[in-house]
Formats: sequence, structure tokens, C-alpha cells
Amino acid sequence: MDKLKNYEVAFSGLKNGKHQFKFEVEQSFFDLFEIEQEFTNAHINADVLLEKHTTFLEFDITTSGTVDLICDISNEEFAHPISNNIKILVKFGEEYDDSNEEVITIPSGDSSFNISQIIYEAVVLSIPMKKISPNVNEEDDYHKILEKFSPKNKEEEEKTEETDPRWEALKKLKDKN
Repeated sequence: MDKLKNYEVAFSGLKNGKHQFKFEVEQSFFDLFEIEQEFTNAHINADVLLEKHTTFLEFDITTSGTVDLICDISNEEFAHPISNNIKILVKFGEEYDDSNEEVITIPSGDSSFNISQIIYEAVVLSIPMKKISPNVNEEDDYHKILEKFSPKNKEEEEKTEETDPRWEALKKLKDKN
């Protein structure tokens, strides 16, 4: 976690009320997680609004920017816009507990909260399951691409010529019925 120290939001010296923080996140940030991502070349801005109360903290984290994805159809790389908003309530307790998605408990003695995992999740959750380049936008384009990558007729003809003679005998029996 030492590498992610830049994403600590120190709240101990702040007065109760709203406070804003900004973080610029590049691809090197995502590489720190050592998990294979479906995107590259990330340029993300994370706007963090912290509302400090006496007994708890409210975080409103908005991520926006772009990442490069590979199109599932054309295999071309394209820039995809990212936008997500996550709200987290941080309360104080005896030990760290993030088992609840919306409420995180941190030890009472902590003076800062690391938001790196939340930023990471906000971006990863913004990646669509089906990645289609904006250049591939019509059904006709799908058919052209499918034709381009589908097997050629010569291969299909060779397959039919190499049919096992036993199958031919079975087909003759089937045709008689």
C-alpha cells in the first residue's frame, strides 16, 4: 500500500463540513494493482467531496476521463469515455471492515482514508461488457467484418470432400427412410 500513499485523504486536521480533493490518475496507477486490465492508456480525474461529521465521514467520489479499449468486433483500439460516481460512508470502529459496500469501518485512531481502491473500482465498473468501437456502428459493418473473418469457401469444400465413407453409408440409410 506504500505505492498508493498518494491517494490518502487526511481528515484529522479538517473542520466539520465539506472539503474537496482532486486526483489525476494515469495508467501507472492501475499497474500498481498488478491485475490484468481490459484497458490501457487511462487518463482519469477523480473529484472527491468529503463531508466530515463528528462521528463519520461521507465520501462522494466522481471519476471521469478516458481509457483505451480493444473493440470486440474489429479488434481496433479506441478511446472510451469513463464516468462513475460512488458514495461511501466511513465510520469509526475498532478495526478495519469493508464487508459492506456502502459503509466502511476504519479504526478510531486513523487520521486518513485511502481511496485508491474506490477509484480503481469506479473505473473498472465503468468498462462495458461489450466493447464496440464507435467506428463500428451499423449492422452492415458487423456483417462485413464477419465475412472478413469467417472461413473461406475453399476450406468448407475441402471439409465436405474429406467426409468419412461410413457417414455416407449412414446418410444413404437415412435417405431411404
